[in-house]
Amino acid sequence: MRTLAVAAAFGIVAGSAFAQDVKTDFDKAANFAAIKTFDIKLGTSWGNQLGEKRVVDEFTQALSEKGWKKVDTNPDALVVLHGATEKQRTLNTFYSGMGGYGGYGYRGWGGMGMGSATTTESEYTVGTLVVDIFDAKSKALMFRGTASDELSDKPEKNQKKLEKASDKMFKKFPPGSEEKKK
Repeated sequence: MRTLAVAAAFGIVAGSAFAQDVKTDFDKAANFAAIKTFDIKLGTSWGNQLGEKRVVDEFTQALSEKGWKKVDTNPDALVVLHGATEKQRTLNTFYSGMGGYGGYGYRGWGGMGMGSATTTESEYTVGTLVVDIFDAKSKALMFRGTASDELSDKPEKNQKKLEKASDKMFKKFPPGSEEKKK
């Protein structure tokens, strides 16, 4: 069950109440200004090579756009990606043929007339991606970003959601860079 269409990641189905959730946290004592190079790897393979490649490529690009350079040996930071999926269910109830609502009728429900209710169950997949950035020398965790969203069965929709998650996660990256610009 570790198909991570997170790689093909994060699709929101129209009409769904689920919204993309992106959070970040970082070590306030970490010296992000000292980081110039990074390497990236999968910490947890989710068994979808195409998806895994898309995720690695997306976060490699995001960090490169922040001025970090990808290297294969002796990086300043190590980026580790973890992904998982989980099936979830939701119930939707629809009412039809209900009479007017007023006063307490013989049913004690405010005079609701005869009608029917139909409840349907929907199953959907939620993908979660965790991006950890470690200081390569001390092995200390410097940054953690998480993103969760409902996945689509269409890779192109998931790719757009992955890009959106990456943009949100690294909007104020590296931490402290916003204060320095002011």
